[in-house]
Amino acid sequence: MENEDASSAPSTPATPATPGTPGAPLFGGFKAERSWNARRSLLRSCKCFSVDPWAMEEGSLPTVSCSLPSPPVSLARKVGAELIGTFILIFAGTATGIVNQKTQGSETLLGLAASTGLAVMIVIISTGHISGAHLNPSITIAFAALKHFPWKHVPVYIGAQVMASLCAAFALKGIFHPIMGGGVTVPSGSYGQAFALEFIISFNLMFVVTAVATDTRAVGELAGIAVGATVMLNILIAGETTGGSMNPVRTLGPAIAANNFRAIWVYLTAPILGALCGAGTYSVVKLPEENGDTREKPSTPQSLRR
Repeated sequence: MENEDASSAPSTPATPATPGTPGAPLFGGFKAERSWNARRSLLRSCKCFSVDPWAMEEGSLPTVSCSLPSPPVSLARKVGAELIGTFILIFAGTATGIVNQKTQGSETLLGLAASTGLAVMIVIISTGHISGAHLNPSITIAFAALKHFPWKHVPVYIGAQVMASLCAAFALKGIFHPIMGGGVTVPSGSYGQAFALEFIISFNLMFVVTAVATDTRAVGELAGIAVGATVMLNILIAGETTGGSMNPVRTLGPAIAANNFRAIWVYLTAPILGALCGAGTYSVVKLPEENGDTREKPSTPQSLRR
């Protein structure tokens, strides 16, 4: 009876063992009774390993640092993150303009640029891994044109961006009414000048976005900082003349809320054309992949956080 009890006793301790405990299972949900072949088949599914000696009951086995693929994100989650991120961006950028008008210019152009740039940066860092943090129909269309984003998702993304813009604009109208004019981007010069500036700054923005989001050689971890700094720079350049929109929904929602549609066509066309040209230009100058390059391609190239 004692021999039978000894043979039927479990080989693992009654309390859960941590990965550093001798005799502990490799992964939390598996027991040490698994055969070596089972462990080997499981290890093959891992992407990267680090080797350190680790004492096991059966002998010496290297420690495993495993990086399994993350589960796919549903379209509903992506659209929800895109809606919230766009709301934050439009609310911040528009509110700063309204406050600047209310306080008779105390925010200054530098404050307006910094506010929008910071909003872009924090939204990319917080939601870029979920939705890609496009926040802009121009970026969504440009990504789709370069085959970095499925065309069938473009209407859904743009719909979420437009809805977020309208919600942010009317929320600000309820808070700051009747002072709403400062949040609308309208040209202070000629329409031709406004079109040229919006085209160029949208080109600059999309050139940087394409670099950090689609090129494995770019520093994708700093995408939020790079894109936020580009937005800030563009507003410092064009903010006095056009408001530095670079984004059709940045203009559309506040224009509807304030009933001010002056030169609306400039802000609906120039950013899209500029973004298409910026994305195409980077694709032309992008370094070709080296032969035998084994570096992993980004699983979602349309994302601003790789």
